[in-house]
Amino acid sequence: MADLPEIKRKPVGVIGAGSFGTAIANLLAINTDVLLFSRKEATVQNINDTHDHLGVKLSDNITATANLQAVAEAATLIFLIVPSANFRNMMQSLSPFLKPSHILIHGTKGFDLNGLDESDIINLKIDRSDVHTMSQVILKESVVVRIGCLSGPNLAREIMDGQPTATVIASKFTEVIKSARRVLNSKRFHVFGSFEMLGAELAGALKNAIALGAGALDGYGFGKNLQAMLITRGLMEMVYFGKAMGADTKAFIGTAGIGDLVATATSEKSRNYTFGMRMAKGETLEEIISTMPEVAEGVRTIAIMEQLRLHYKLHAPITEMLYNFVFHQYSLEKAIDYLMNYPYGVDVDFL
Repeated sequence: MADLPEIKRKPVGVIGAGSFGTAIANLLAINTDVLLFSRKEATVQNINDTHDHLGVKLSDNITATANLQAVAEAATLIFLIVPSANFRNMMQSLSPFLKPSHILIHGTKGFDLNGLDESDIINLKIDRSDVHTMSQVILKESVVVRIGCLSGPNLAREIMDGQPTATVIASKFTEVIKSARRVLNSKRFHVFGSFEMLGAELAGALKNAIALGAGALDGYGFGKNLQAMLITRGLMEMVYFGKAMGADTKAFIGTAGIGDLVATATSEKSRNYTFGMRMAKGETLEEIISTMPEVAEGVRTIAIMEQLRLHYKLHAPITEMLYNFVFHQYSLEKAIDYLMNYPYGVDVDFL
């Protein structure tokens, strides 16, 4: 740990200094010392010199580093919060420094495509064997077994502003849930536990697509009635995907499912919601991507969901329309007409 100043307590690691990683680091710092990894030396220098990042005052208990080995050697418990498209590469870089004694909890809400060329993602032909959750990537790329997923209504901006919220730590291991509670629980952040890790991961990823659609409705000028319909029918499609991929329906009904969906699909502080708004107002996919400071996971997720919809032969008209709207310039008004006239069956068919 030659690149780090003296740390008095055993720290918790956070890999990823984007808005969500920074928010989690500040929450952890209420209870413990934190090592925050950024691959950008300038970001590391700025955090350590000013304790300010992304317009947020950081706790003095946070130390930044660009050294993955230093994080792995100093911290047994590490939170991984990087974009899904970069997650496997990050794990391959971190893995040589990990031991079976480590505990890894990821907060990445997306899918891994196992090295497939994503330069032309809309023409990729993928099936279930190509799609991995972040926990599956961790197990494949490292010797770590005790892993978990952080999911829930966690809008980074609200957390950084000090507003109260809750989260779900999902894991097969009680020890992982207890470890997360010990370092994360505070007066403004409540931690629920769940053993439904796959469901929590899928809910966290799939809701980003619905949030993008909800933002598009807002951007086009539609009201809350239609937005509520999209969110509720979108939840049903999330459940269909989850069941097809082997998850328990219960995970979609709780904080990590409905809770996260409502927060992300109703707030302009959500990157996915904002992306949908901007596209509905006439900006192109390329324009929005080039000007957003951080990744909107829902764009990539929609492309993957469409392939999974075809693979599983699911009745998921919202997914189909979102895919056509985002990637094929399909008229939002025509998409709404299609959804309004779609021959839905019963209102709730998954309980």
